[in-house]
Amino acid sequence: MSHRNARLTPNGRRIIIERVLAGRPVAHVAKEMGISRTCAHRWISRYRAHGWDGLEDRSSRPKSCPHATPAKVVSDVLTKRVEYREGPTDLAVRCGTSARTVSRILSRAGMPRLWDLDPVTGERIRASRATNRRYERDVPGDLLHVDVKKLGRIPEGGGWRADPGQNRANHRSSDQKLGFDYVHVAVDDHTRLAYAEVLPDEKGPTCAGFLTRAAAAMAANGAPVLRVMTDNAFAYRRSRDFQDALAALGAKHILIKPRHPWQNGKAERFNRTLQEGWAYRQPFTSNQARTDALQPWLNFYNNHRPHGSLGGKPPISRCNQPIG
Repeated sequence: MSHRNARLTPNGRRIIIERVLAGRPVAHVAKEMGISRTCAHRWISRYRAHGWDGLEDRSSRPKSCPHATPAKVVSDVLTKRVEYREGPTDLAVRCGTSARTVSRILSRAGMPRLWDLDPVTGERIRASRATNRRYERDVPGDLLHVDVKKLGRIPEGGGWRADPGQNRANHRSSDQKLGFDYVHVAVDDHTRLAYAEVLPDEKGPTCAGFLTRAAAAMAANGAPVLRVMTDNAFAYRRSRDFQDALAALGAKHILIKPRHPWQNGKAERFNRTLQEGWAYRQPFTSNQARTDALQPWLNFYNNHRPHGSLGGKPPISRCNQPIG
């Protein structure tokens, strides 16, 4: 593959030299090849100085770069990315450099995005697509994104993820039916302030109770809920309890288009962060241990974790009051 700014490939440069060596005028050969005489003379000079090897592409990298990031910083960023599996904002705090520098280092090193990795082992398992199209409400509470993330319950001892004597196969063949936990989440569109609870189901009364508590938590932090966005699940769309909860709040219900989960993207993205930072961050030895770890992590997320879309500040920085 030729240099992206090159007019000719090495084979085209070879043709120039062969035609000139056969006695053709340089100007005529240059016109035939669609290049300037200056360009043709440059390749002829390169051939006379270095032979056929002189026709190959050369690196455009400068011989020195005084402002380049020190190798020690690059090594530190890459090592801690593998060890902690954090994004540029978090790594910037950990490594004492800027998030932009960290992002540039990761890109040049060809490091995959966090979502491309298995959250437990850190191995790359998927490709990803990103978009630059963003939207954001102007004030806290103007729009609350609500969703449910279903997680398989953990058996005592931790199951196959924590017990080397187990594996996926014998875990599936077990007669023990553990069921699922339903993690209900709510994310404020403007502040990214999040509220979450682990509940036993996703039925209408459960969703209604969660919405009431989530709205109270948001209002206590300066984000009184005006609109609620959900998907088209039956509990949101048809449940009388959920509609009564909306009416009690005086909030408008917004349903996303069917089979378009990205329209509720901030809740979906928080679900991913929830998995990476809490649910799959480590092998838990029991389901209760995982549940107990949710609120401490949520406190960290709201009050301390740098958020890329908030300029490296935590969600609480956009609220009127700190969380107690």
